[in-house]
Amino acid sequence: MWSQIRVATGVILGGWFIYIGIQHFVNPIWFEPIVPEILGWPRFWVLVSGIAEIIVGILLIIPKTQRIGGLVCATLLVILYWANLNMWVNNIAIGGRTYEHHWHILRLVAQSALIGVSLFIWRGMASRNHQQD
Repeated sequence: MWSQIRVATGVILGGWFIYIGIQHFVNPIWFEPIVPEILGWPRFWVLVSGIAEIIVGILLIIPKTQRIGGLVCATLLVILYWANLNMWVNNIAIGGRTYEHHWHILRLVAQSALIGVSLFIWRGMASRNHQQD
């Protein structure tokens, strides 16, 4: 039963990542303000992160690649949190709106939960693959 939950979770999370990745191309201007200034070229980083999110989504949807997808997803979520932290610390508006601290804390909790779910997929698929050997 747990393996079915992990597979289904991977498919749902993967679909979400593909959707968000596509949004980086559909509306890149929305994401650009939160790219840390030190990186420069916000449009470039928005598009690169969109590509990365689409790839992660595909990895999570395909059962044979879900294990690596879970690990890559967790890593990507840690890296991408830099943009969210930048938005919080520098009170950057996104979509014409700034957010109060409790929303940023909620975002941190949600991001941490997604990292946990990604690791759940990674570890679960690892034990599933090990059992099949």
